[in-house]
Amino acid sequence: MAQNEWLYGLHAIDAVLSTEPERIIEIFALKGRTDERLNDAVNQARRFGISVQFCHRKVLDEKVNGEQHQGIVAKAKPARVLDESDLDRLVGQHPSPLFLVLDGVTDPHNLGACLRTANAAGAHAVIVPKDKSAGLTGTARKVACGAAETTPFIQVTNLSRTLKALQAQGVWIIGTAGEATQEIYDVALKGPMALVMGAEGKGMRRLTRETCDELIKLPMAGSVSSLNVSVATGICLYEMVRQRR
Repeated sequence: MAQNEWLYGLHAIDAVLSTEPERIIEIFALKGRTDERLNDAVNQARRFGISVQFCHRKVLDEKVNGEQHQGIVAKAKPARVLDESDLDRLVGQHPSPLFLVLDGVTDPHNLGACLRTANAAGAHAVIVPKDKSAGLTGTARKVACGAAETTPFIQVTNLSRTLKALQAQGVWIIGTAGEATQEIYDVALKGPMALVMGAEGKGMRRLTRETCDELIKLPMAGSVSSLNVSVATGICLYEMVRQRR
């Protein structure tokens, strides 16, 4: 049986209270802090019959290994893990689905930032491989600012096989790679589409790259050779949003 997990940060805990309050076992709040947002979360938890304990900062810090918790921490049952079958359902639900695929992004801060951007851009799911990829840790959830609770996060066993299955359902796979000959602004990005972003530093794995229908790159005019994956994701997704409008 999966272990309980620690959630922290006001956005993340607000999102779980709004969508899956039954997951939260207990809440720990900072003693002496009386601001409105924290009080709202505490009162919401109590309305659901969730126990709330007030603790000193040191206690909260220890529960989350020193991460920034904003004065609130929750012990929660693990969320249901979404997989390939959920992805099939999502493809069928949307006439023109937009997916973000992260190939080997291992930093939970980057994953959280990508989830937040995907949510803002209206992506229908974020897809990652089960291995060699960050999962939905407390850190990723906090950085995602509530997006982890509302944007489907799908973990698949074999990423290239999943991409081929999407292609069979009419989804065009666009990969980002420094060696691409086309820039993002020269490519049509409408219709059912999956945007594939590679790992920090290494980019996409060979099999993933070979599965893509098309490769694009961002124009780089300065001295740096690449952008942080979450920044590049934001630029690419919003160009897709612009073209799809």
